[in-house]
Amino acid sequence: MILARLNSLFRRSAERADLPCVPPGERYYVVGDIHGRMDLFDALIEAIEEDIAASPEVESHVVLLGDLIDRGPDSAGVIKSARKWRKRRTVRILAGNHEEMFLESFQDAEVLRHFLKHGGRETILSYGLPRKEYRKLTLDELFERLPQLVPQKDRDFVSGFENMIVAGDYVFVHAGIDPNVPLDQQRRSDLLWIRERFLRHKGPLPKVVVHGHTIFDEVEAAQHRIGIDTGAFPHRRADCTRT
Repeated sequence: MILARLNSLFRRSAERADLPCVPPGERYYVVGDIHGRMDLFDALIEAIEEDIAASPEVESHVVLLGDLIDRGPDSAGVIKSARKWRKRRTVRILAGNHEEMFLESFQDAEVLRHFLKHGGRETILSYGLPRKEYRKLTLDELFERLPQLVPQKDRDFVSGFENMIVAGDYVFVHAGIDPNVPLDQQRRSDLLWIRERFLRHKGPLPKVVVHGHTIFDEVEAAQHRIGIDTGAFPHRRADCTRT
C-alpha cells in the first residue's frame, strides 16, 4: 500500500509526546509532486480514501504539495480529478513552481518558452492539442491559442492554490522555506523555488517542514524537514505522508 512506507515513521511520532504532532483529533495526508501522472494520482486517492474510511472518527485533511502539472501525460486530468476530490473531501492545494510558470505563460510569451522546456509541452498537449499541430505552431501562435486551449475554470482553480499551510508542529510548503526568515515573512518565491539554502541548513527550523520540489530516491526524513518528492515522472512513484 502506498501509505505503508511512512506509517511507521508517524506511528513513532505519535508514541512520544515530545515529538511533532498535528492538532488533537486531526490527521493530515500530504501528497508529493504528481507531475501529470494521473495513474499515480488515482492510486493515491484510492489508498487515502480507504485509510480515511478505516478511521471515521478522525478529522482528516489532504494537502497536495504542488506541481500537479507538467512532464507527465495528463495534467489536465489531474487538475480535473483534484477539483472533483475537493468537492467531497477537505483537500488543500499548494502552488508549486510549475503552477506559477503555467499561469504566467498566459501573460508572457517568454515565460511560455521557458515553461515548454520544463514539462509545459505535455501539459498543453493534455488539453487536446494534436502533437502534429503543436509542432507546426510558432511560439507566438501558441501564445495566442493558449487561452482557448485551457479552460478559464482550470486557470482560476490553479490560481487559487495556497502558498503555505500550518498544522500544529508542521508546516507544509512546496519547495521549502528560507531558514533565516520567520514563517510569516517568507517570500512566495522561496516557498515555490528554494533549494540549496534550505536543504543544506543544519540548524533548527520553526516547525517541521514537509515539502516536495526536490526529488529523492526515497522519502527523506531529516530532523527538521521531510522531503516527499520521490519522482512521480522519472521514477514512476508518488508518496504521501500521514501525520
